[in-house]
Amino acid sequence: MFTGEFKHAVDAKNRLSIPAKFREKLGEAFYITKGLDHCLFVFSMTEWEQFEEKLKALPLSNKKARAFARSFFAGATECSLDKQGRILIPQNLKHYANLEKEVYVNGAGSRIEVWDSAAWESYNEFLTDNMDELAEDMTSLGISF
Repeated sequence: MFTGEFKHAVDAKNRLSIPAKFREKLGEAFYITKGLDHCLFVFSMTEWEQFEEKLKALPLSNKKARAFARSFFAGATECSLDKQGRILIPQNLKHYANLEKEVYVNGAGSRIEVWDSAAWESYNEFLTDNMDELAEDMTSLGISF
């Protein structure tokens, strides 16, 4: 499981250092793709394969399902860490997530999320301001405190 919040920088060559805490869990090869809320998702190979199976199981006859799957598959790139623990972020993904220099690399359970610093700080403020309401909504999904 990926947990934690780490502030890092994307260098001039679009390389991003992955926190040491995440590197072993990612393995030698993993996937990065467009995420939701204009962040990037980084999946270990095992998690990517499970996610891929779910996407492939969506009905082709459903227009929204096709669009949803297309978004993830078209943006997906297999990656590996360099000797310094960095990944190269493809330009199309950097553009999608509006990544500038400062970013957050956050654990999100089964995946890692990469956020533009300003976008994450704004979203995190929203989460903080709305946590009670969000918690109430989770009851309908079977999560209660």
